This record gives sequence, structure tokens and C-alpha cells, in this order.
Amino acid sequence: MAKRSSLSIRIVEGKNLPAKDITGSSDPYCIVKVDNEPIIRTATVWKTLCPFWGEEYQVHLPPTFHAVAFYVMDEDALSRDDVIGKVCLTRDTLASHPKGFSGWAHLTEVDPDEEVQGEIHLRLEVVPGPRAHRLRCSVLEARDLAPKDRNGASDPFVRVRYNGRTQETSIVKKSCYPRWNETFEFELEERAAEALCVEAWDWDLVSRNDFLGKVVFNVQRLRVAQQEEGWFRLQPDQSKSLRDKGNLGSLQLEVRLRDETVLPSGCYQPLVQLLCHEVKLGAQGPGQLIPLIEETTSTECRQDVATSLLKLFLGQGLAKDFLDLLFQLELRRTSEANTLFRSNSLASKSMESFLKVAGMRYLHGIVGPIIDKVFEEKKYVELDPSKVEVKDVGCSGLHRPQTEAEVLEQSAQTLRAHLGALLSSLSRSVRACPAVVRATFRQLFRRVRERFPGTQHENVPFIAVTSFLCLRFFSPAIMSPKLFYLRERHADARTSRTLLLLAKAVQNVGNMDTPASRAKEAWMEPLQPTVRQGVAQLKDFIAKLVDIEEKEELDLQRTLSLQAPPVKEGPLFIHRTKGKGPLTSSSFKKLHFSLTTEALSFAKTPSSKCVNELNQWLSALRKVSINNSGLLGSYHPGIFRGDKWSCCHQKDRTDRGCDKTRSRVTLQEWNDPLDHDLEAQLIYRHLLGVEPALREKLQEPGRSTEAGVAPTGPGQAPEDPLAQLLQVLQDLREAHSSCPASPPPPEPTRLLELQT
Repeated sequence: MAKRSSLSIRIVEGKNLPAKDITGSSDPYCIVKVDNEPIIRTATVWKTLCPFWGEEYQVHLPPTFHAVAFYVMDEDALSRDDVIGKVCLTRDTLASHPKGFSGWAHLTEVDPDEEVQGEIHLRLEVVPGPRAHRLRCSVLEARDLAPKDRNGASDPFVRVRYNGRTQETSIVKKSCYPRWNETFEFELEERAAEALCVEAWDWDLVSRNDFLGKVVFNVQRLRVAQQEEGWFRLQPDQSKSLRDKGNLGSLQLEVRLRDETVLPSGCYQPLVQLLCHEVKLGAQGPGQLIPLIEETTSTECRQDVATSLLKLFLGQGLAKDFLDLLFQLELRRTSEANTLFRSNSLASKSMESFLKVAGMRYLHGIVGPIIDKVFEEKKYVELDPSKVEVKDVGCSGLHRPQTEAEVLEQSAQTLRAHLGALLSSLSRSVRACPAVVRATFRQLFRRVRERFPGTQHENVPFIAVTSFLCLRFFSPAIMSPKLFYLRERHADARTSRTLLLLAKAVQNVGNMDTPASRAKEAWMEPLQPTVRQGVAQLKDFIAKLVDIEEKEELDLQRTLSLQAPPVKEGPLFIHRTKGKGPLTSSSFKKLHFSLTTEALSFAKTPSSKCVNELNQWLSALRKVSINNSGLLGSYHPGIFRGDKWSCCHQKDRTDRGCDKTRSRVTLQEWNDPLDHDLEAQLIYRHLLGVEPALREKLQEPGRSTEAGVAPTGPGQAPEDPLAQLLQVLQDLREAHSSCPASPPPPEPTRLLELQT
């Protein structure tokens, strides 16, 4: 049994932020920390006091985390970024909101005395003395202390206070991982209610000492326990948190904590086999369980359920069959061709998740170069005459302001060039499209053509494909490239408008240039020649895309399975440690790394372009190392220089690390390895929530006759799939209540090799 926790985080927007720049505005962005470890950085929204981010993240983390903090920062080009304020949500706060914390939270001032981090190792004992008992406090070591000095370290010492007496340790210079091994004793008084306070400080020669955190102990409890030893988390000085901090604005957040107890794989096999059996029979009809799951799933959780089911069947090699079953369900209840796949049904949500999991790398290859070009050019583009602002364009080559007609014509030319390049790239990408995506679109095309035959519905199968490929995949990625991992940052207002107009043009092509789509925005007419040409290109592309035979599909899948897919790839700067003195640009070299589940390799030039941040690389490295039985529990964050470690000043080079390894905080991304047991657990938990509705369905009159259930004897399993499902849920419920809290058996491990 394994305990797993995850956070669903949506950073929506901020309002009424204070101005940090001389222009009377700010350039805000957010940093998210889990127990002082930065894991997320949002995009910067320029020149606003009411920024909108709308960014969503999934974070996997250990169940023992304490708090998640959201820092709102102001980006500065020439100096250190300013801290505007923060919102801190403890684990207990999140656990008290089963449906998640949602709403506005006031930003509080970031007080250096409250920004503490790290842990301290103490041994506390109550020992008998000649006249009275004595309290012995051994200060052993500390780790991950906050760096307070300009050199990136601190000069920590510890102050121990009890009953009016204070004793201090020696000062350890330039270390966030000090070791003291010093012991202090205090005489215990029977009636004294004084607590024992252990404070960590950073020593400064000129200015006042900086507070690093404290731990307070109840002496009466120590009397009972007699001895206590362990690592204790440093706490802030709460006595200073009651002062008026002014109005720093607010942050709108949606944060949900989900704790899961994942059983061993064998416990989920009956559930997985039952669902897979239903999907395998999909060619004969939609079956019973999947329609019931769709019927009992609310709109709010339909996306989560669709994603879990899709990942489960993808791991079983049944994603195409599962989606085909959903296509049949959708087609059965659709009478008008123009409403097909337009609702947020289970089929639509599952197909969206499928394309993000199986087709994201394909999307990057097609859309990525176009997005990069739009960001680099930063041209002013506008087609709507009511929104044209000539002053934003500047002067033409004749040194005169451009007219509105010239702005519109130049904008049309720019958009036609981008749209044409995108469609040309798409037309040449048939073989680059993943085999499982091609096979799924082939099945969708066939099902729709069978449901809507005849010349009057000639375009309906094509529109069914483009409704997912263009309207739900390519267009959203063009409008919000950061959310699809195409860019590190959101676009500015000018670039965002260009992307929006380009996405609209792609939607018109995806709608096959229907009169209805043209009538919505008549000012898009200058793009019609390119749109009409694009429709012909797109139809030809789809015809080739769905023309894939079973043997070709298997050959493509076999070829792809032999290649370890990259988990992360992109540029990293390596510091050359030659010589001494200030770091210059020549002290760094740029290498392009590629991380797979089997190896970490690098080259001088990139094979593909991808932008990654440090926390994404750390997250990726942790994911591929998660099953490494030789993973160290601690490490040295410094270097061994001269005769000691720079972090903890230990003399032994082979000494164990002074800081614990943070190996379990990871970001969930589209290219994460599939976790079959976790997806099965999420499906089980959802079915448990709708179990009453499923039991009502089982009791409906005539259900046994419809299901063709034969009478069963005592001890025999029911033959009705719904009855079988309810029995499986009951067995899993009992397994959760009775299974001992033991770790699952270790999985085969593969150590990473550094390859050049």
C-alpha cells in the first residue's frame, strides 16, 4: 500500500496590487513553493495591477508536506525582483476543504523573520541531578537553513533559552548545513511553567543578527517522556505577525488536495479486467458499463474521469477501442450532423485528453515553429476595422502614419503567410502523426460516414476529425501556447491578438469554410482565399491520414516502441570551474540535453527546440529516478573544495550528505509515464461516489431481462456486468480497510547512463 498526495492548483488572477515601478504599475508573476521548495513560476503579466494568469498545474508530493505558499513578485529588468506579498495555505487548511479551497485570499507582507526554512536536530533529556532534575539540550546539527548573506549562505548559531537563562552555541561560518554537537544544561524548577525555546540565528559582524527560526518545547511533556530526539522543523516568530500590514491586494486561487491510498496492482485487476472486457466487446455495441459511467458522471468531474479512463486504457493498449466505443455512443444519440461532438460529453473530453497525451509532440512539431515566428516578429495585426489603432503601428517606409486600409492589408498579408505556412506543414506531416492517433481518427471517420451517408453529408466525416484536431487541439494551443508547453511565458497584448486571429482562421478551415462560420465575423473576409485553399489541403491531408492499414499501424507502433521517448530535452548552461575570479560569459558553455527513461545524453547542437526551466528539469529527473533502489537518501548541496565540504564543513569526502534528498515533489505533465495503479484507484474512488446511483440502475424493473442475466447459484459470481462492478467495488472497499500499510514490492530498476 502506498500513500500518494497531489495538489490541483489553478492560479486565476490578482487584483488591487500595489505599484512597484516608477510608472505607477507592476509586472507581476507568481512563484509557488511547497515547504520552501520552489516548484512553479507563472508567466509575467506586464504593466498591470490586476493581472490574469489562468494557469493550472498538477503537483505530486509526499503526504508529509506542511504548506504551499504563493508569492506574488514584481519582475525588474535591472535589479532584484520585488516581493509584493504572499498567500500561505497549510496542509490542515486544505484538508478541511474536501472540495478544494476556492476564492480570493488577501496577500500578506513577507516578513524576513517569518520566512524561515530548514530543520534542526536536537536531543532533549531530563536527567537526575544532585539537588534537582536537570534539563539537558544537545544541539547536534541543522540543514537547509535560509541563506541570509550575499555569499548565498549564513553564519548560523543557536540560542537556547529556559527560565530566564540563555546559552549559545559557537558560530559556524558560511554554511546552511552546520554541525555543532554542543550540549547545554538547565536546572528544572518544579513549579516553573517556562517553555524551552531553541532559536537559530545568522551572525552578522556589522548589522543586527538575522532570525532563522525557532522550536518551542513544553517542558511538562518532556518530564513525562524523559527523552526526545529527532529533526524538528523551524517555525517563524509568530509574535510579529499581528501588526497592520496594509492592503497588498488579493489573489484568486483554486487549490485542491487529494490524498490517495494506492493498493498493490493485484487488487485492481478485477476492476481493470471488467472494464477492459467491456471495451473489447465494443465492436458488438457500446456495452453497459461505459454508458452507465457516462450517465452518472456529473459535468464538474467529467474531465477528470475521462482523463483517468483514457490513461488506464492507453496503458492496456485499448485507447483506440475505448474511444471507438464512445464514438458509437455519441453517434447513437445525435440526429443532426451539425451538432456532432459539439457538447462536453465523455467522448469529447476523452478525445481531448487523448490528443494531449498521445499527440503533444506532434503538435509541437507542427505549431511550434509558427508560434516562435509570431513571438519573434511582434507585428501589429488587426482585421477588425473597429479595433484598428493606427498609432500603434508607427510610420511606414514613407515616414508618414499608415492609413487604416494599409494596416488592414498588411495584417491580412501577415496572417495569410502564417496560415499558409501552418497548413503546408500540416499537409506534409502524415507520416509524423503517431500511429495510434491515425488509427483513432480512421475509426472516427468510418463511424461518422456510416452514420451519415450520402452526398449531402460528404463533409461530415472530415468535420468530425477537424472538430478535434483543429477546434479542440490546434486552435487552443495557438491561442494559449504556454498552456500547451510551447512557450515559457504568455504573449503580450499585441502578440496575443495575432494568435487569436490566427486561431480563428484555423477554426474556419476546420469548419470547412461553412456559410455559418463566415457570417459570424465578416471582417475575416480578406483571409477567405487562403481559407478555401486550406480546406482543400486539409481534406486531402485527412484522406491520407485515415488511410492506414492494420499492418502499417502495428509496424509503426513497433518502430516507436523501440525508441525510448524523451521525458525532457532542451538547453542547459554548464559552469566551467577553471581558474578563479568573477564569472564571465566565457565561464559557461551551452549544451543541449535529452532525458529519457533510460539515459541522459547531451550534444553541442539541438535536434529539436524546447524551452525548459530548472524546476521542470528537476521534476523530470525525479520521475525517471523514482524506481531507483540505489537512490541516496541525502546529498551534499555544496562542493568538496580543499579539505572540506563547502556546505557543512565536514572533512570526510565520503561522509553521508548533510541535506535530505527531495525526490518526491514532481509536476504532472503531458509526457509523464503512465501510472496504472493510480489511475485505477482514481476510477475506483469516482465509482464509489456514484455507487448509490449505480445500485438504483441495478434495481430498475426489467434490467435482468435486458442484460440477459442467468440465475446464479450460491457462491457464483453474478453475470450482469453492473452487478459484477458493484461486487468489485465492495471487494476494493474491504481491501482498503484491511490491507496492511506496507510498501508495494519493488519494481525492476534501470540506472541512468550519461551518454555523449
